[in-house]
Amino acid sequence: MPENQVNAAPERKEKKKEKRPRSKAGFRYRGYLFTKRCFDLLFSTTFILCFSWLYLILAIAVKCSDGGKIFYKHPRVGKNGKTIYIRKFRSMVKDAEKVEKQLDPAQLEQYQREFKVDNDPRITRLGRFLRKTSLDELPNVFAIFTGAISTIGPRPIMREELEQKYGDDAEKLVSVKPGMIGWWVVNGRSNCTYESGERQKVELYYVDHCSIGLDIKIIFMTIGKVIRRVGAK
Repeated sequence: MPENQVNAAPERKEKKKEKRPRSKAGFRYRGYLFTKRCFDLLFSTTFILCFSWLYLILAIAVKCSDGGKIFYKHPRVGKNGKTIYIRKFRSMVKDAEKVEKQLDPAQLEQYQREFKVDNDPRITRLGRFLRKTSLDELPNVFAIFTGAISTIGPRPIMREELEQKYGDDAEKLVSVKPGMIGWWVVNGRSNCTYESGERQKVELYYVDHCSIGLDIKIIFMTIGKVIRRVGAK
């Protein structure tokens, strides 16, 4: 063999396969969206018809608790940046939106940082039960029916929340519909904070990897979390 002839066989290094973000173009993704919308319609229609009595009972309970409004209504950012309105059974005291009057300085600081408060003093006694069982979220089923949100997706957030916490990734987050349940909700929502950056990572992971398989996984994880909450002492 000539001296200048060198064995040029390339060295193959094993690389850990990383899951690539799902392409949002093409037949497969359109098929996923169609299947998801069909599920949303089937789920929301069936739920509303079967549990209309539950809505009535909860509405009466909220009204009788303190005589205030039954529903809490607030604007959120929907798909492609469109403004949508989220409704829940009211779980807080009257004038809860006046956070400066309702929270102490430490709680107000946390609210301004995370847009939520641990052990929020504004939550009523009935409201704690509604939140523990996720019954306060039931009015959102109507938003699923109309197509404003989906059953599964990133948590619907306020516009200032989107602008302050997502920056250059804001457009990516709103490229999909927000959902009533989602990847952040089932992955330790209290531990995945904006300050640590974990909440943004978790929500954007869903946007990049949304699929029928991941949606089914989220549904079963949500059911498990609700059961554990109800059974907790």
